[in-house]
Amino acid sequence: MTWIATVAYADAKGRLKTLYDRIKAPGGIIDNIMMAHSLRPHSLEGHMYLYKYVLHHSGNHLPKWFLEALGVYVSHLNGCEYCFEHHFAGMARLMDHDPRSDEIRTALTADRPEDAFEGEELVAMHYAKALTRDPAAVQEDHLVAMRSAGFDDGQILEINQVVSYFAYANRTVLGLGVSTDGDILGLSPGDSSDSENWNHG
Repeated sequence: MTWIATVAYADAKGRLKTLYDRIKAPGGIIDNIMMAHSLRPHSLEGHMYLYKYVLHHSGNHLPKWFLEALGVYVSHLNGCEYCFEHHFAGMARLMDHDPRSDEIRTALTADRPEDAFEGEELVAMHYAKALTRDPAAVQEDHLVAMRSAGFDDGQILEINQVVSYFAYANRTVLGLGVSTDGDILGLSPGDSSDSENWNHG
């Protein structure tokens, strides 16, 4: 599942067990990306806060499916099959498996977001690609383009944070050899609890 040692749910104790209980899927399954943090529970907790607050917080204004689509594209650009498959499944679920989800998958894997997006959504995809491929080359003009397309600055921040989160998540996965073996694709960790209630305890 990973190239480093991990602690299984059945063997977890103390703080790790508490955290696992918050994020486990049915049957006590822990996503491998989260289990990869198990030797440092504080790292797992930090990852979960970042994930929940960036992608699933009720304070976001952009649709969850579109934030997931941005993550799917970034994961493709970074060559992270794990995050691509997990978040594509999550995006499709949020779209009620609308046939458009398959169109989006085809477009993003071909690196042709224009085949599935237009208007402000396509401008956001272009920003995601620029920030992923060459972050030092991003200029204020990229944000001006998003404003001109219709995004306000809070929405631009949401887009920026999703793209940035996936840079972190992709490198966690790729750098530790995390696989999807045993995972349930598309099931958000801790789906049974709202992100705002994911409190320290």
